[in-house]
Amino acid sequence: MQIVIAGATGFLGRSWSQALAGQGHKVIRLVRREPSSSDEVRWDPQGGTVDQAVIDTADVVANLAGAPLAHFPWTDAYRREFLASRVDTTRTLAEAIAGSDRKPVLLAQSGIAGYGDRGNEVITEDTPVDADTFMADVVRRWESATAPAQEAGARVVVMRTSVVLDRHGGALKAMLTPFRLGVGGPIGNGRQYFATISLHDWIGAATYLALNDDLSGPFNLSGPDPSTNAEFTKELGRLLGRPTALRVPAFPLRRVAGPIGGEVLASQRVEPTRLLEAGYAFAHNDVTDRLTAALR
Repeated sequence: MQIVIAGATGFLGRSWSQALAGQGHKVIRLVRREPSSSDEVRWDPQGGTVDQAVIDTADVVANLAGAPLAHFPWTDAYRREFLASRVDTTRTLAEAIAGSDRKPVLLAQSGIAGYGDRGNEVITEDTPVDADTFMADVVRRWESATAPAQEAGARVVVMRTSVVLDRHGGALKAMLTPFRLGVGGPIGNGRQYFATISLHDWIGAATYLALNDDLSGPFNLSGPDPSTNAEFTKELGRLLGRPTALRVPAFPLRRVAGPIGGEVLASQRVEPTRLLEAGYAFAHNDVTDRLTAALR
């Protein structure tokens, strides 16, 4: 199959592209700079343009593009950039798919932030995406940008991704230095649920959704049996052989981290209900499995 990926140079995109190529698929990477290889094609999502011929010959088009979540300071300008980097890219691809006779599949990255802080409530794909936060508003606009493709009859999958664990990238890479120094610990009271998925399972689930013609709509890309932040912290410390007694106070985190401070403290007991119902078999089914795989 020919799979076109926007955001292929990022943490998830790079790993998934390598996995797809290893399975024999042809991967075309959309880039904003001058292409440096035959598998790259330049596009301009801010201008709303992408080579229509590339979309017309694709079987799957995936958008993983977006400005980094880890950023300081969160100015008004960066908030606008953060939102536009997700909405503009998704809309550009959705409109190109709508204009294609072949109507390739659209896989659109999203996040679990739209669910908001739900305490001990089990979150499935049927849970409303109605939280009153900046990040939840981003998610709603991000997902709404897929509308042109869906209205044109294309198969659209929205991947509501939780924290992806791998020592080479993402949140875990940033956590490892303080934890290895023995200064890692729970955030706030630690009782909030902290949804995670291994990189191996994220790649497996994304590929499963791309290739299964019967699947569409939102899917939680999060591992089964989510742990609390305290449980996650304790297990990471145990695997690293380091203490985890120090706590990260909630108040300064909210002040320093801006709009993402509340997301770190939100309790999100996310379950991958639709993936399990669709028959996807997770390789890593609890926090111990996921962290062990991530640190390997």
